Amino acid sequence: MFANDAFFASRSEQLAALTLRHRVPAVHQSREFVSAGGLLSYGGSFRQSHSQAGAYVGRILKGEKPGDLPVVQVTTVELTVNLKTAKALGVNVPLTLLGRADEVIE
Repeated sequence: MFANDAFFASRSEQLAALTLRHRVPAVHQSREFVSAGGLLSYGGSFRQSHSQAGAYVGRILKGEKPGDLPVVQVTTVELTVNLKTAKALGVNVPLTLLGRADEVIE
């Protein structure tokens, strides 16, 4: 599992290529990692996170004090599986996991 920070998030393509080259099944929070050829992603929805951030900015621009705003967190968690990568790595993805996936890339 890769850490969720800007360094790793901005290098999804490189990380996916390295995991394939070295045959290491890896999980990342970002769906972009799976789109780039990584095996799995599991994490909070970036869409929901960015929407919440935008709502906060709007409230602050309308005059609310940041210290008065409630703490919120993402409540939607997304699972993405890349079956092509799973096959290349020799990983058998259980049907129960595929059934729970929000997106399966073939």
